[in-house]
Amino acid sequence: MDALGRFREYRHTTFGNAAILLFLCAQAADGVFTYLGVHAFGRMIEANPLLAYLMHHVGPGLALTGAKLAAVGCGSLLHLLTVHRIVAALTGLYLAAAIAPWIYLLFVSPARLFAF
Repeated sequence: MDALGRFREYRHTTFGNAAILLFLCAQAADGVFTYLGVHAFGRMIEANPLLAYLMHHVGPGLALTGAKLAAVGCGSLLHLLTVHRIVAALTGLYLAAAIAPWIYLLFVSPARLFAF
């Protein structure tokens, strides 16, 4: 393999490792923020109906643990299949659609003053 080929492989591997690492961090942050949000505002704050249903029947801790383990498993499978752009896109989606709203609601919004 020539030097250019090694560089491309290194760049691909580095991007993939960064994508999965950020994905795992996003999953952990979403799980923690969701748990805090559910305890602060109640189960009805959860926008995912399947997760809200599971929280109602098995409790927030177990439901979130199961959901995050499933997401981490699927993300890891995508990483192993070297579909790193999809992992990166899912990470961006989580940051924009899950983590950013929780950060606003838990740490920025004045409504949190009345919830705690």
